[in-house]
Amino acid sequence: MCIRSIILALTLSVSSSAFAQTAAENQVVGTWRMMSATIDPGGKNISAYGQKPNGLLVFTPDMHFVEVLTDAGIPRFASNARGEGTDDENRMAMSRSIGFFGTYTVDEKGEFSGNRVEGSTFPNWVGSVRTREDLRLVVEGDHMTEQFRRPEGTEIRIVWQRVK
Repeated sequence: MCIRSIILALTLSVSSSAFAQTAAENQVVGTWRMMSATIDPGGKNISAYGQKPNGLLVFTPDMHFVEVLTDAGIPRFASNARGEGTDDENRMAMSRSIGFFGTYTVDEKGEFSGNRVEGSTFPNWVGSVRTREDLRLVVEGDHMTEQFRRPEGTEIRIVWQRVK
């Protein structure tokens, strides 16, 4: 009976460490807060979401993600009702924020390898698939850099910090 207990303990220990290694392989899993976002149209480096960029990016262990990016400096709507903004208020809110969600993949090294957008505040992105060639996410410790190029060629760079 003592040998069975030892074998069971060893089996559970090996299973637990294998699970921990598998979970650790996914480098992007977790919650990330946007620290900076820059856009580089024609060699200029300007803030993509104003002077107060605000955003979260969450990668779940079951391979889903949600990303919300906003400019904290967007003025409040005078009507205080989301569906009753003026044309200018709606234009500003739409042009200086975005939210989208979907699924993602990682490669055998646990590095981000692509995503598929299932829903977005910008409807043109729904159904789009981005590979590592379209969207690069590089994790270095508790920081991650996101880089991509818009269809017209403008480069975007976002720096994230892991939320603990």
